[in-house]
Amino acid sequence: MSVGPLSMSGMVVQITPEQFHDSEGVADWRVLWSVAFALYRTGDFATGVKLVAEIGRLAEAAGHHPDVNLRATVLEVRLVTKEHWSLTDADLALARQISDAAAALGVPADPSATRTWEFAIDAYDVDRVRAFWCAVLGYEMVGDSDIADPDGLYPPVFVQQMDVMREGRNRIHIDVGVPHEQAEARVAAAVAAGGRIVTDRFAPMHWTLADPEGNEVDLATWVGRD
Repeated sequence: MSVGPLSMSGMVVQITPEQFHDSEGVADWRVLWSVAFALYRTGDFATGVKLVAEIGRLAEAAGHHPDVNLRATVLEVRLVTKEHWSLTDADLALARQISDAAAALGVPADPSATRTWEFAIDAYDVDRVRAFWCAVLGYEMVGDSDIADPDGLYPPVFVQQMDVMREGRNRIHIDVGVPHEQAEARVAAAVAAGGRIVTDRFAPMHWTLADPEGNEVDLATWVGRD
């Protein structure tokens, strides 16, 4: 897959999750919803700091900055162009550079371990519900249905417009994003652990599951999304 370079005006070219995954040099990465994730097994904190420093150098040179989450033996990196809240050729280029930097340091990626999640709230009046949760959490509104931590440190909340509430469904549930190749195995594991499939009519975009007491979760991939 070929995507165009930055234009003379500095505009970026938006790309789809499928285009991202079809590109060379991104085997370390998995798109979860609209964000590209990589998880590196650094083995120790000092190695993680070295990789973060190299990522910082690359990001400054590119003028494009990822989110990084460094722990004692693991480093998570997230890439998305926040002006569009979608993937672009800038994310693709930086993902390749970060993968090369990790390889040079001998740090392996673990794509199967990438994951993300958010709270989801069913609502009749999305704007009023969003305003309440922004006040409680100290979040800000993003787009037409999301609210998010302005510092990007805590999980977002998706407020979902409902015309009719489904009887027996909790009004608050969790959305979990997983690598597309892991989804069916994750569904099977959830069922084996005592859960059930509420509906798979939207699979492979998402499956709705319930735990043994009826609490629901949507297990989601990028497949079928714009």
